[in-house]
Amino acid sequence: MKKILVIEDEKRIAELLGKGLSEFGFEVTLAFDGDTGKRLISSNLYDLIITDIILPHHNGFEITRFVKEKYLHVPIIMLTALGATDDKLDGFDAGADDYMVKPFDLRELNARINVLLKRNSNQPENTIPDELKYHDLCMHVNTRTVSRSGKEIRLTPKEFSLLKYLMENPERVLPRAEIAEIVWDTHFDTGTNFIDVYINYLRRKIDKEFDNKLIHTNPGVGFILKIEK
Repeated sequence: MKKILVIEDEKRIAELLGKGLSEFGFEVTLAFDGDTGKRLISSNLYDLIITDIILPHHNGFEITRFVKEKYLHVPIIMLTALGATDDKLDGFDAGADDYMVKPFDLRELNARINVLLKRNSNQPENTIPDELKYHDLCMHVNTRTVSRSGKEIRLTPKEFSLLKYLMENPERVLPRAEIAEIVWDTHFDTGTNFIDVYINYLRRKIDKEFDNKLIHTNPGVGFILKIEK
């Protein structure tokens, strides 16, 4: 039975989540504040974590960063009333794997949970190469470090995931729909400019200070990692 931790300060919502997810076959633990959530995470192994953003003591962004630093492959879903694009970007920057806006349908939440759990089971850690290299760009997957020409580049968790997928598929045009499916699981409106925003973040960090540009746009299709000629 898969174990899920729900961190939600509205007790009624937390208990409804606990009851509903238990009926879907999950073992559910509830925490009503960020401090309790962090203590439970530190002392237990969970297959997936669901967290609100606005929480007493430690907010959902802090919880998410804490989890990703210690347990990189544990997926996190944010449940929140904050549905603006900037709020979602902040969630993904913190390392969230998915983002649902209240009110939500438990059946949809269950579907998203199963997608994330399946993705994790299909990508065991020991099958992931530690080092990815393209031209002078180098990524160490296990330590989550990136450098270009020996200069370290700091990336947010979602920027790292996007660059990783580009480096796993060099010199191939990656359609926006494919990037959305792999990096974001297509759980948000792909008509928005999420992907373009993150590509621009990467360009500023990866290409801005170098003569040879590596990240390019294929108009109307998607993006490609290649040496500019």
